[in-house]
Amino acid sequence: MPHVNAGGSPVKIAAVDRPDQPSRSPELEDLYRGFEKALLVPLWTEIGDLMPPHPRSSAQPHRWEWGTLLDLAGRAGELVPVGRGGERRAIALANPSLGGKPYATPTLWAAIQYLMPGENAPEHRHSQNAFRFVVEGEGVWTVVERDPVPMRRGDFLPQPGLHWHAHHNAADTPMAWIDGLDIPFQYGVEAQFFDFGRDTLTEEEHATPDRSRAERLWGHPGLAPVSRLRRHEGTPLLCYRWTDTDAALTDQLALEREGHAGTIEPGHALVRYTDPATAGDVLPTIRAQFHRIATGVETAPYRETGSSVYQVFDGSGQVTVGDRSWRVSRGDLFVVPSWQPLSIRSEASASDSDSGALDLFQFSDAPIFTRLGLYRSRTEENSR
Repeated sequence: MPHVNAGGSPVKIAAVDRPDQPSRSPELEDLYRGFEKALLVPLWTEIGDLMPPHPRSSAQPHRWEWGTLLDLAGRAGELVPVGRGGERRAIALANPSLGGKPYATPTLWAAIQYLMPGENAPEHRHSQNAFRFVVEGEGVWTVVERDPVPMRRGDFLPQPGLHWHAHHNAADTPMAWIDGLDIPFQYGVEAQFFDFGRDTLTEEEHATPDRSRAERLWGHPGLAPVSRLRRHEGTPLLCYRWTDTDAALTDQLALEREGHAGTIEPGHALVRYTDPATAGDVLPTIRAQFHRIATGVETAPYRETGSSVYQVFDGSGQVTVGDRSWRVSRGDLFVVPSWQPLSIRSEASASDSDSGALDLFQFSDAPIFTRLGLYRSRTEENSR
């Protein structure tokens, strides 16, 4: 916000000659100077910006290529230590329309995180809700509330706010993944907290179990432990395994081929990660979903309030967001701002996709808009 000094005001109001504005006159100019001095702004000069007919996002559609991200993260791995203070070797996506801030959208933060062999990222916690998604590799365990959780390709690992967490790489190769958080949202509403934790992990936390304790309790379809059925702020299941996600998507498309309902539109399977205790979104401020689009299929243009970040998990295709269009392949990330139409054409094949389809991970701020009664969406069927 501009600094207010004795000689001026941050409020500036111009009288303009337009049909929807009052006639310019010395008296009107004097009134506007009075408004400026009193730090007041009349609605009639601002309504077009404050109350437009539809959302006008300050973000723009943009794509980041995975190869570039991975190369730069690898170079950072050789030069930048991980330790107390810096905390994480995480490199955030900066939307080109947001003034250089480390924000993918006005509400969402996304980054590539990189951990070298044998490294530990120290324990901390924050009010921001977070997750990790692995597009390739394995060998890192994230330790959430002293529970070691293995991270492998295709796994989605949500983490509600104010949970203590650290990471350790037990492999002899580096590993990268993407982080997603609601940092911009919490920063904007001035609600963020952060605490440093322990500098080192115990021997038990350095263990490398195949399944975490949380997964052993909560990772059984349709079954919840009665001893833990209490209100959670976010999912108690700390890892959603790729084998389950892949099977669900495969079954949707198979049912469609057999003539049964199951897909969101022809050739487009979609699943949502949900809290096993409530069936709601996994995190209070973040929705996570996974798409599988059969080769040759083009999705109908789709708009929704709020913003999304997508990462290509497998395959290739053409993505159009508003007036931008890109060819995408494994690992690439792209942003869909609020109310911008998105359509995707799958060009995947057996040569670039294990499933033979275009697979995409998506996260969005939809729970925020839903809780506030501001969520809207529209599919433009006639535009296909």
